Amino acid sequence: MSRPSVLIVDDNDLLRSLLRGMLRDSEYEVVGEARNGIGALELAERLRPDIICMDVVMPEMNGLEALQAIKSRHPETVVVMLTGSPSVEHVRSSIQNGASGFIVKPFNAGKVLDTVGRAWRSAKPTDGGQAAV
Repeated sequence: MSRPSVLIVDDNDLLRSLLRGMLRDSEYEVVGEARNGIGALELAERLRPDIICMDVVMPEMNGLEALQAIKSRHPETVVVMLTGSPSVEHVRSSIQNGASGFIVKPFNAGKVLDTVGRAWRSAKPTDGGQAAV
């Protein structure tokens, strides 16, 4: 079985590289990275990742705006939001717009892999059959 593909979206280079390392060391294949919502939309269209890990607060287009656009075009994509300032409003908006999980910074590998893993498992059919295409 192939590894789930992941797109990482964060305006912080260090955080992107930390996430890349955590995910690559696990069962995921990091297929792309973007530093804002505009880049996220372009790469989501081109790469069609299974999972997107995306920051809420970014320049040009924030994560909530990008989340809405991505979920409207690709409702099957699993999106996990990241934030350094977890407000109730951000969490509520993320969930209402289709996010499957929420990770608060600073994070560790255990938290990231647990949240992404739960979001991915909950999105997959459990009957052992193939997902509808």
